[in-house]
Amino acid sequence: MKITIIGTGYVGLVTGTCLAEVGNEVMCLDVDTRKIELLNRGGIPIYEPGLEDLVKRNVAAGRLHFTTDVAKSVAFGQVQFIAVGTPPDEDGSADLQYVVAAARNIGRYMDDYKVIVDKSTVPVGTADKVRAAVREQLARRGVDIPFSVASNPEFLKEGAAVEDFMRPDRIVIGTDDARALEIMRTIYAPFQRNHERLIAMDIRSAELTKYAANAMLATRISFMNELALLAEKLGADIEHVRQGIGSDPRIGYHFLYPGVGYGGSCFPKDVQALQRTAAEHGVTLRVINAVEQANEHQKQVLLNKIKGRFGDDLSGRRFALWGLAFKPNTDDMREAPSRVIMEGLWRAGATVRAYDPVAMHEARRIYGDEPRLAYADSPMEALDGADALVIVTEWKVFRSPDFDAMRARLQQPVIFDGRNLYEPKVVREAGFEYFPIGRH
Repeated sequence: MKITIIGTGYVGLVTGTCLAEVGNEVMCLDVDTRKIELLNRGGIPIYEPGLEDLVKRNVAAGRLHFTTDVAKSVAFGQVQFIAVGTPPDEDGSADLQYVVAAARNIGRYMDDYKVIVDKSTVPVGTADKVRAAVREQLARRGVDIPFSVASNPEFLKEGAAVEDFMRPDRIVIGTDDARALEIMRTIYAPFQRNHERLIAMDIRSAELTKYAANAMLATRISFMNELALLAEKLGADIEHVRQGIGSDPRIGYHFLYPGVGYGGSCFPKDVQALQRTAAEHGVTLRVINAVEQANEHQKQVLLNKIKGRFGDDLSGRRFALWGLAFKPNTDDMREAPSRVIMEGLWRAGATVRAYDPVAMHEARRIYGDEPRLAYADSPMEALDGADALVIVTEWKVFRSPDFDAMRARLQQPVIFDGRNLYEPKVVREAGFEYFPIGRH
């Protein structure tokens, strides 16, 4: 099947590459000339494990193409996946200008039947806007060409996106058109050979499913973060509590790890967009409102612990920071807790020397020549002369350090662990002051 992907960000590039990997011919469109030139040279604009090799293999096989030519991309695929960004607008709602622009372009250039698929995370009712935009362009041209609109939300985890796409736990298709549903079943047949994973539903339910899924996961994170704060006051150990409640199959262990709050491109903006959608329809989402408030508070917890130990005035202090990305296996720093923590340390007069396996180039892009931020070539180098270590991202490389070597490099043997990587007893026996989240 010939498929067009509009947008080559995390979702678009992973979707297009994985669809090419199972034999489809895929054309990826982006208006960013530099991004398309990079992809045509064999590079990729994002860090995602396993993706670069897949891109190179499918380009070499002639199944994966990249272009900035809108008319060419519309003519190419019978199925047009819209996978452009939906950043939060000033009021917290999802900005749909890129989605609607993509739909207009399809209507402007299409000359035969198309299935137009919303792959971007979009609010309920977006399919109606897409349909209206296409019809408007067809009317301007004075033509009547049939098309279908479907919702196919993505459930990809950054850092495991390729694996998630190739072995999905569910494939949600929202459409009221039997022909479109049959085409979507054909596209996804190679990904569900073991058992049926495709869930067909109406479009509005599919659109809401994506937001509901991310809001539920964000809720679990904020719930555990609040319990961790309570555990500290009560002298309980949140790790024991996590094991105790996670063993209940109705609850499970996923997303029950306390820390410094969630970040990234999905949870923060999707929670806000869901709140905005509810407000527009006169509904107050009290639980979801509390989830966001708890998360914003949690991003300050590690900073408060640092000030509790060293005082509010951190002038002349230097802190080693392990982890810049919002989570491991990505270079994404959007809404990352590291940014809140670093900027708080700077405001208090401190400087930071950071290490991250893949996200330091992203930090340089965001902060430029910020004089209060230096970069280390290794985790251990970041410690040299620092007053304390601050752990923000749970990269595997941080999990089994040489505590004796760490103590020798640090100015003071102090660790603020925002991810509870270590057993408190072991770290303290190694001679450190240790400040985890919700543990004693």
